[in-house]
Amino acid sequence: MDWVSSWKATLFSLLEDIPITVRSLVSSISLDGTSATTLILNSSESGEVLCQPFLYNQSCPDALPEVKSIAPENHTVCSGSSTLCKLVSWWNTEVPNRESAVLLHQADWLLWLLHGRLGVSDYNNALKVGYDPESESYPSWLLSQPYSQLLPVVQAPGTSICNLKESIRSQFGFPDDCIVCTGTTDSIAAFLAARATQPGKAVTSLGSTLAIKLLSTKRVDDARYGVYSHRLDDKWLVGGASNTGGAILRQLFSDEQLEILSQEINPMVASPLDYYPLLTSGERFPIADPNLAPRLLPRPESDVEYLHGILESIARIEGKGYKLLKEMGATEAEEVWTAGGGAKNDKWIKIRQRVLGLPVKKAVHTEASYGASLLALKGAKSKTEERFVKQSM
Repeated sequence: MDWVSSWKATLFSLLEDIPITVRSLVSSISLDGTSATTLILNSSESGEVLCQPFLYNQSCPDALPEVKSIAPENHTVCSGSSTLCKLVSWWNTEVPNRESAVLLHQADWLLWLLHGRLGVSDYNNALKVGYDPESESYPSWLLSQPYSQLLPVVQAPGTSICNLKESIRSQFGFPDDCIVCTGTTDSIAAFLAARATQPGKAVTSLGSTLAIKLLSTKRVDDARYGVYSHRLDDKWLVGGASNTGGAILRQLFSDEQLEILSQEINPMVASPLDYYPLLTSGERFPIADPNLAPRLLPRPESDVEYLHGILESIARIEGKGYKLLKEMGATEAEEVWTAGGGAKNDKWIKIRQRVLGLPVKKAVHTEASYGASLLALKGAKSKTEERFVKQSM
């Protein structure tokens, strides 16, 4: 699969989908990408991609011992699927001219296609490469490594980078002063979209994977359990992302089957089936185990029962995640909002409410893209305020 070409084609297809009458009104653009999906590029103006992208769930166990030897114990990067492990794994292949490369995350790279300044990231995406959002800097143990020169400059999500490239403005008809802002990860964008603003409020994003985020007054990080904290202004988004989720449902059922079969499920009755739904071996959260095998058997004759068992099993994994966060000292979850494609399934929401023992609601805005648009709005407001200050001086 040519991921790079498909991502680029999708981005420009989305720009093309914006109605022509609306394009002239667009003042700011941002986007979200999958956490820990990593690209390594030539740092020249061409930005040539030097290897196949490392996908979010790709583990690099070969690099883990080296990363553990330099990072603090149980640091976020001490997981085979961390961005830093991917960087170290690539670096150790000793490819020619590796010193002239630059690391970008999926969102960074897509935004670079729009603004043209290579080497800019945000502190949500940069967390898993070792960036410390509390001190707003890379730690000394990371900067002392020979590959540290590949690390991108990091800014807060929703920070104006520069104006949209002239070639894209001309091609699509965006205004001359349209800016491009730093982005975030998909699960953070989903949290922002839900507008959960108080500690104890949580958002579960049910997309291709299951990601949970809990707004906490305390930062919690422990790679042993795949737990890490993203900064959100003066609070912390504590959570993790499991490899279970909608991707396994799509592999087993069509959208039409999911809709029809779900209607026949009684969400108030617990399923006796105990699965661990994964596409391939390997889990990140609430268990960090690169060898954890999928468990999708036995399969009952009834597809309704099978789907019920899978939905309930995913809900149990979600419940284990929130329980683990509480045990580690995070603010206790009081209410869970649901974002992503799974939010459309009302029966699943009721199953999860029973399993979690918490109020579970569908977020008013369920798409991560809405959260990314809020970051673009933040950047536009900051830019306007900056211009006002300059004009008043």
